[in-house]
Amino acid sequence: MKPLSPPPLLVPVILAGGSGQRLWPLSRTQRPKPFLPLPQGGTLFEKTVARAAALPGVETILTITAESLLPTTYAQVTEALANTSNNIRASFLTEPMGRNTAAAIAMATLWTRQRYGKNADDVVLLVLPADHLIENQEAFVDAVRSAVACAAQHEIVTFGIKPTRAETGFGYIEAGQILLTSDPRMPSCEIVRFIEKPPEAQARQLIEQGRVFWNAGMFCFRVGDVCEAFAQHAGALWDAAQNAWAKTSTPQSDVAVLEPISFSSLPDIAFDRAIMEKISNGAVVCGAFDWNDIGSWTAWTDLVAADGDGNRLYGDVIAQASHNTRVCAESRLVATLGVDDLIVAETADAVLVAHRDHEQDVRAITAQLTARGDDRCRVPPSPPETVRRPWGRYTVLHESASAKVKEIEVVPHAALSLQRHHFRSEHWIVTQGVAKVTRDNESFLIQSNESAFIPTGVKHRLENPSETPLVIIEIQCGSYFGEDDIERFDDWYGRTFIPEMP
Repeated sequence: MKPLSPPPLLVPVILAGGSGQRLWPLSRTQRPKPFLPLPQGGTLFEKTVARAAALPGVETILTITAESLLPTTYAQVTEALANTSNNIRASFLTEPMGRNTAAAIAMATLWTRQRYGKNADDVVLLVLPADHLIENQEAFVDAVRSAVACAAQHEIVTFGIKPTRAETGFGYIEAGQILLTSDPRMPSCEIVRFIEKPPEAQARQLIEQGRVFWNAGMFCFRVGDVCEAFAQHAGALWDAAQNAWAKTSTPQSDVAVLEPISFSSLPDIAFDRAIMEKISNGAVVCGAFDWNDIGSWTAWTDLVAADGDGNRLYGDVIAQASHNTRVCAESRLVATLGVDDLIVAETADAVLVAHRDHEQDVRAITAQLTARGDDRCRVPPSPPETVRRPWGRYTVLHESASAKVKEIEVVPHAALSLQRHHFRSEHWIVTQGVAKVTRDNESFLIQSNESAFIPTGVKHRLENPSETPLVIIEIQCGSYFGEDDIERFDDWYGRTFIPEMP
């Protein structure tokens, strides 16, 4: 693989905003698509970071994300970079609200000018959405090489992907005269026009005519060239961006926090519309790499192997007499019977059932939820509550009128109190480590995949005698499961009867 050349400095900018509304109910504003676990493992965001980190010569990656998502973003960047051999600096720019890609890119250029000073205009930014899946790293690097070479000629570059179907959820780019052929498979061409998400008949016609590509929403340019384009074609946005940057807080050297009032004045407009459709020095690199923006339930479930009836099933799913149906079950069993061409997506608090012909219309559901102030378009289902104790923690996994299930973790050399219950019995199943069980006058050890039963009214204690954490599943059966049904006889932490620890 040939090394990238020039410029001397390439900075990937990862746009980790957006809510992925077409993947509702799995994707929410506070748990957007880039950060969702994929069926194949990892997240789209982690894979984007790793892909950017593998580019030759990259020393810094800038991620632009929502302020509320900074902890998640930081954790996943750290995880992704830990698996690379390069010593790459991670920087973050947080937005108080979404203002689309033009605003995000304008702020990235101003960040670059502050970071690199007098040399900033020669820095090349590679703008990458966080929600794209690209598996062919070598072809991706070759495409970036072509884009960088074109950017060095003062072109502002976007990336096009050869269509494989008449997709109505993507924008298209019609390419014209070839500008550069640094790689014959991925030439840089003039842009004739952009076509925004055409209906299926028009999409088929465009593909038949040739010279059209899916708009991948990735960009590459010199900072000086894009700043000039903003000033010439989006002056009001550029002025507002500079005002917002002047009020930006940088409490940490690698985290810049945008001020809400000034940033909210930036127009909500895409970079394509604000800049690319207006400039005369736009170019498209015809990428030969695989590309998927996972922008629909069909695309998401395509990551799962099909069964003999064309169904793609993820989670606890039974499909009987069903064909070409896509199901994602996150929290419970989903069964389909005698249905074809459906999309079913289930979470703990919502279920989507849609015909596959309408998968691009899922946003209409989230719009209705937003209009009526329903948080189920914004907030993901609450995870099980974890309660801390002096000996470790427990998490309630299930509760009904007759049973309660907990996962209990006991830290090394710690123990629960010697206690008994009047309204419930308990079954303990060890899933990790070794447990010392005291039950009335007997004590014994149980290990992973072994269990013990504690009848109602029997004194008992759970202890971790080892150097590693002990994890058990506790199944309570009875008529009452409140924490005040604890009669303590001995406690290492000085507790007597305490309904709830602070």
